Amino acid sequence: MATEAPPPSGGDSAVDTAVPTTEAYREVQASAEFGELRRSYRSFAFPLTVAFIVWYLLYVLLSIYAGGFMGTKLVGNINVALVLGIAQFVTTFLIAWYYSRHAAAVLDPKGEAIKSRMEADA
Repeated sequence: MATEAPPPSGGDSAVDTAVPTTEAYREVQASAEFGELRRSYRSFAFPLTVAFIVWYLLYVLLSIYAGGFMGTKLVGNINVALVLGIAQFVTTFLIAWYYSRHAAAVLDPKGEAIKSRMEADA
């Protein structure tokens, strides 16, 4: 679907943003502030990713090799496999919610500080 509006022109806008140079990006990348932002992200994302992959593979392996256990009925026609399968979805949504809170509280302020400093220097 195409739009009829023309693209914004470079000099007509009320707010002119300067584009930082390549050197400015390299300076920020080498800064301790950016390193701390990356550390904050990695220390959150990597452990949760590993934990979720292990949890998912456990579910798959149990489904393959422990069919009797997975077929154990808990209540009526609800068995262990169904409960663990639904728990996979719940876990996914909880991780996404937890990450959004972490990003808003920790990552976004650090990133915004770096962005503001770059825009002020440009």
